[in-house]
Amino acid sequence: MQLRQLDLNLLKAFDALMDERNVTRAAERLAVTQPAVSATLNRLRDALGDPLFVRTQRGIAPTERALALAGPIKRILADIEAVLQPQAFDPATAAFTVTLSATDYALRAVVMPFVAALRPLAPHIRVAVIQAHGPELLERMERGELDLALITPQMAPADVHVRPLFDERYVCVLRQGHPAVGPEALTLDTFCALDHGIVSLQGGGFSGATDEALSRLGRQRQVKVSVPSFGMLLDLVRSTDLAALVPERLLVGVTGLEVCPAPLEVAGFTKVLAWHARTHVDPRQRWVRDLLVRTCGQPAAKSDT
Repeated sequence: MQLRQLDLNLLKAFDALMDERNVTRAAERLAVTQPAVSATLNRLRDALGDPLFVRTQRGIAPTERALALAGPIKRILADIEAVLQPQAFDPATAAFTVTLSATDYALRAVVMPFVAALRPLAPHIRVAVIQAHGPELLERMERGELDLALITPQMAPADVHVRPLFDERYVCVLRQGHPAVGPEALTLDTFCALDHGIVSLQGGGFSGATDEALSRLGRQRQVKVSVPSFGMLLDLVRSTDLAALVPERLLVGVTGLEVCPAPLEVAGFTKVLAWHARTHVDPRQRWVRDLLVRTCGQPAAKSDT
């Protein structure tokens, strides 16, 4: 296809077909008839010399050529939309939905303070939190189903923008009045003698980074309870004699717990904010990103990197 042949409607139709994988749903999204979408698809096929989509029992499936075009065309459409949007942005009157992916930890440590800061500044902006992992993360960003992701650097796909938020460390928590709490620092011997709780995101695990660190010292602890969320773990620690090592940011505003320095070095982690190129220049999304960064204690940048 030559540039002089480029029709924006062709690109919009292709993008809708890629997202919906169904001609009828694509027509509804574009507010045109199904024959009109079929005719547009035929024009695309002729221009590109490729069938682009083939019929399946559930709709249509993209060819390899269509898959290769999907990302660049979505970025082109996003850039055009951003150019055509008014440059002035008023958070007090803005009304749209921000969709972000967060783990149980990020939900408590990042999303909760972010929403608290967002509400008085932009009361009409809605926040939808989902879970997305691995290849699904990039796919949902490309499809426009996900705006932001709170992840570690190791989880970031190659084709996204990333901005560091903070470095996290682990501390030991016990209930108030626990027998092990005293004027002296918690020793490694006492730590290992306690019963422990642990978060296992995959479910059912009784060993983690703390146990790996203990093993390098020739020591071990007794993990008695494995739960799928930090919120549940903190509730258990508060109401039992269990000890736990948890990320320090989870304890902001939490009551009923004693916080002690961990008696051994356990590697922490870095949390980053990731987003797709399709939202990079959007002034609404940039404002949201800057606010989220500020709530994590980082200065807002003049432009995202």
